[in-house]
Amino acid sequence: MKVPFLDLKAHHAPLLDKFEGAIREVIESSAFAGGPFVERFEEEFAAYCDSRYAVGVGNGTDALWLALLALGIGAGDEVITVPNTFMATAEAITYCNARPVFVDVDEHTFTMNPAGLKKALTANTKAIIPVHLFGQPADMDPILEFARTHRLFVIEDAAQAHGAEYKGRKAGTMGDAGCFSFYPGKNLGAFGEAGAVVTDNADLQKRIQVLRDHGQARKYHHTMVGWNCRMDGIQAAVLSIKLRHLEAGNLLRRGHALQYNQAFAGNDEVATPFEASYARHVYHIYPVRVRERDEVRRRLEEQGIGCAVHYPIPIHLQQAYCSLGYAAGAFPVAESLSDEFLSLPMFPELTKEQIEYVARAVTESMLAGALP
Repeated sequence: MKVPFLDLKAHHAPLLDKFEGAIREVIESSAFAGGPFVERFEEEFAAYCDSRYAVGVGNGTDALWLALLALGIGAGDEVITVPNTFMATAEAITYCNARPVFVDVDEHTFTMNPAGLKKALTANTKAIIPVHLFGQPADMDPILEFARTHRLFVIEDAAQAHGAEYKGRKAGTMGDAGCFSFYPGKNLGAFGEAGAVVTDNADLQKRIQVLRDHGQARKYHHTMVGWNCRMDGIQAAVLSIKLRHLEAGNLLRRGHALQYNQAFAGNDEVATPFEASYARHVYHIYPVRVRERDEVRRRLEEQGIGCAVHYPIPIHLQQAYCSLGYAAGAFPVAESLSDEFLSLPMFPELTKEQIEYVARAVTESMLAGALP
């Protein structure tokens, strides 16, 4: 049996006729860059998130960058985030000419540990970016309380958390802004690059709208220096269709995670993801923690099972950020996770038989005797 890490063909096959019709509609209207299809998706996604506004942009990195710029983050400022995330979280800070400052994560949820915020705070701190990693929200109440106390902005990196909830509130709606990626493999994925910022702040929405379109308040009237970060019409049309199926897909992911958890119950060699009591996890990624991760991955791939590693080098140890001066050991939880995480196949169309096969293969790999 072969089990891919992700199967977008299976995901898209039932909707091909609808996709073709939507793309044809965009072609016939010539609304390729921004326009009515983007506006419609913005309204739909804002409603789905229980947010007043959504602003479609070119990708998730744009979403983070423009949110920071619109909040006035710039040279000399510091933004607190976590080191066990995709590079884009830190890149967005750097491209505002600000400095990323890291705090370690909770060993169980893999998200920002609020206890680390006080130590990271300086006179230059202007914002916090908690990352809702793998589909589980960070513990937002203490983060928001800390931000209010110290007058800091909160930008939620919800790139992996479409439909996740914190105490009944949708990820992305608790801070000043929430930033989403619609990269094809996400729970809500486009047919290319796309992203969005959600916010309840009308002024912030307007600033991001201007920034994404070369700083234009209206055509050829540039009120600020912006950039080209527009969402295109085809992506918006595709996303409108797929948004209607997001909740069903998330429920399937949660069911798959439960089956994995049950299969690994009692196996002390495999640590399964933890769902916090405050959270509705949507399992964009299903990472287990295992010893000798790379050897286990090799054995699984020999059996036709696709796996991934998220993320093998924490950002503070990346060559690109050596100038920040962090050394190995600075964030021990994040560093241990980077050595142990193995992401197993997770997508809505997985079958029970495939999950059983993967779980059995993982268990057999751990018990094969070659691992210490």
